[in-house]
Amino acid sequence: MDMIEPNITGLLVFAALASVGSMGVLVLSGVFPLATRPELKRPVGLGLIAVNLILLALVLYGTVSFGLDQLRWTSMVITGGFAFLFTPGLFNIWPGKWRDGVAGLATVCLGLGATALYLGSMA
Repeated sequence: MDMIEPNITGLLVFAALASVGSMGVLVLSGVFPLATRPELKRPVGLGLIAVNLILLALVLYGTVSFGLDQLRWTSMVITGGFAFLFTPGLFNIWPGKWRDGVAGLATVCLGLGATALYLGSMA
């Protein structure tokens, strides 16, 4: 396995980070266009969307930075592809009320915030 990727722990961490980022992308892509989601046009919904977009950008930047620092390029591409490919299965397991609306945005905000804190503690 060392010939493929010598840093297995880093690869597993990258897979988890890429999965969280992919989940954030999936949930936030369902928010737009805002015209189709009237319940999110309130200040709480718009604030959660803005915070989630900022946290998502931080998590994706941190994930790519971690991967470039710790892994081989090929391992990053393959693992990131698998995370993006299989995360919709996890998304479909979630109950509808946890992924749609304000409750889903709050749940994603907690997940992205925890991930951003973890990435910040590693830096």
